[in-house]
Amino acid sequence: MREHPAEGEQMFQEHYFRSTDGLRLYGRCYGSEALRHEKRSPIVCLPGLTRNSRDFHGLAAFLASPRGGAHIVVTLDYRGRGQSDRDNDKSRYAIAVEAEDVVAACTYFGIDKATLVGTSRGGLILHHLITAAPALIARVVLNDIGPVIEIEGLLKIRDYLNASEAPGSRSEAPSFLRRVHGADFPALGPQDWREMAEAIYRDDGGIPVADFDPAVATPLRGLTAESQLPHLWPQFEAFAGLPMMVVRGEHSRLLSETTVREMARRHPGLVTVTAIGQGHAPLLHLDGPRQAISAFLQG
Repeated sequence: MREHPAEGEQMFQEHYFRSTDGLRLYGRCYGSEALRHEKRSPIVCLPGLTRNSRDFHGLAAFLASPRGGAHIVVTLDYRGRGQSDRDNDKSRYAIAVEAEDVVAACTYFGIDKATLVGTSRGGLILHHLITAAPALIARVVLNDIGPVIEIEGLLKIRDYLNASEAPGSRSEAPSFLRRVHGADFPALGPQDWREMAEAIYRDDGGIPVADFDPAVATPLRGLTAESQLPHLWPQFEAFAGLPMMVVRGEHSRLLSETTVREMARRHPGLVTVTAIGQGHAPLLHLDGPRQAISAFLQG
């Protein structure tokens, strides 16, 4: 365990722990240990398919700060992503297995009940955990994900992850990401693109390399416009009674406004937030989403 200064006001601690099948997994913990004895639940952040704990650095630093509510925040790298071990059995890059890893992480961090923030794949893991480990969940934030996934959005992710083009240097990475994603994210400025590049890529001899096992994205290759995607309404309805927020990117192609309206109909009290000027998946630490999440946590 090593302590580092975060880029903002906070410090985080790095932790390594074991999955139930022996892989070495990685997580970060933001906030003062003294807060563990308070009644409010900590926050656990679950990233998207190929992303990692760095995606949540800005949000975690804010929520752990006094102005964000002084929470304990844990951010995770799934197996095969970031600083967690790659799995030799590629079939275990699966939602049910990754949900088991989240439970293992919570056990390691001494978390019995948490607010869980799930971005994209992380939200699908939450739809699994609500039946596999319901006692763990105190409240839920779904970031640009719901019980119905639009095939257009998945195809866009498929094409991006399987494209051969990549930035040739660290200095090129922000402009590369802006060229690929800029139309869906007009709200982002130069610093936002730099931070996104730092979250997505690791340095390999001066060359930025996407920080995940390529096998993670393999299942997307078989998708076509005719692919039928299962819905998760039965799992979603298991969230009944829990405080819930959904954040949708204004330009999202993965989560439709129609689905959000149906989520609100089935879950009275659902807090809905639109991340203006963002697509899939919104950066939660930007103005708008971060204030909404902070207010939701205080409710």
